[in-house]
Amino acid sequence: MLIIAILCLGLLVSQGVASLILLSRLAKGARRRSPLTPVFLPEDRVRNVSVVVPTLNEAARVTPCLVGLAQQGPPLREILVVDSRSTDGTQAVVQARQKDNPRLQLLTDDPLPDNWVGRPWALNYGFRQSDAASEWILGIDADTQPQPGLVASVVQAAQEEGYDILSLSPQFILQSPGEWWLQPALLMTLLYRFESAGVRQQAPETVMANGQCFLCRRSVLEALQGYELAARSFCDDVTLARAAAQRGYRVGFLDGANLIRVRMYEGIGETWREWGRSLDLKDATVPARLWAEVIFLLLVQGLPILLFSLLLMLWGEDFDFLTLRLAIAVNGFLLLIRWAMLWAIYPSYYRPSGQGAWSYWLSPLADPLAVARIIISASQTPKQWRGRVYPGAS
Repeated sequence: MLIIAILCLGLLVSQGVASLILLSRLAKGARRRSPLTPVFLPEDRVRNVSVVVPTLNEAARVTPCLVGLAQQGPPLREILVVDSRSTDGTQAVVQARQKDNPRLQLLTDDPLPDNWVGRPWALNYGFRQSDAASEWILGIDADTQPQPGLVASVVQAAQEEGYDILSLSPQFILQSPGEWWLQPALLMTLLYRFESAGVRQQAPETVMANGQCFLCRRSVLEALQGYELAARSFCDDVTLARAAAQRGYRVGFLDGANLIRVRMYEGIGETWREWGRSLDLKDATVPARLWAEVIFLLLVQGLPILLFSLLLMLWGEDFDFLTLRLAIAVNGFLLLIRWAMLWAIYPSYYRPSGQGAWSYWLSPLADPLAVARIIISASQTPKQWRGRVYPGAS
């Protein structure tokens, strides 16, 4: 009993401190900026935004993105699709859309150097080829579905808040029950580690960003030498945003659920493999901080459901002391927070039919797996990404 009492005391102290940190982060969400809404400007307004869309074998997914961008009015000036020599017909899909959209241009980037990852290389190429009259560069992923009024809204928000870089969190499109079960648990690892979208004045080392919709002033990109600071990063969005914040530029991350949707991965397996490889954000985080975040996630997300069940089974006539009861209470409290967060993030999911969405409410049961995925990812360097193999990756 003494050993169990000591273990419970250790859990109480560590989980208690972690819980206070978590609560302080979540409390900031109550004062965050509301989700952005569409903005529509008259046709005679200035057009000073270049959109860059990197593609590699996106023929099956790029059409909704191009359709959404075609619906954007001012301040959109041009749409640059930078294709990295796709072999699935992506270029033909883009070329077919060019007939109805004179702002759309198809570019092929230069061969990928050994010291670059494909996505930042394509974004950098698009930035270098963009019209010098564009004050803003907006990176948009090919698997997104921009909604009308997106471009004007994100630029207006950046100007109102004085941001040099602004990215948006999307509304997620999920289909299978497996996706609805695992994806929210993986997303929660980000929400627990960092402030919510819309929270102002984030510390440079905790700045969040989303490359699916990433707006940056041209002058800032020029000062940063384009995407070179994120050349070898598999989370180039966060790497670039934090590098800019450390240099004194203002970086924002707002809720864009009303403006952009994304269908990132097909099925639970692809969600586990592909998204899980970048969620640790190790390329934008010093190792000591990364592993401190891993321990924090274990305490507040990965372990509570397991500990709550185990401690309840121990609690009885032979094991009934104060630290055990308090440990049960703390883990129960963390589980209540976790289920409450499901209601908070529910608007971040697109539900046209609700098919498979029932498993969303069971996603806290996937928390131990989600945290395990972060640990696995933090311990490895990706060897391939989107069909590309990177020599030298360990």
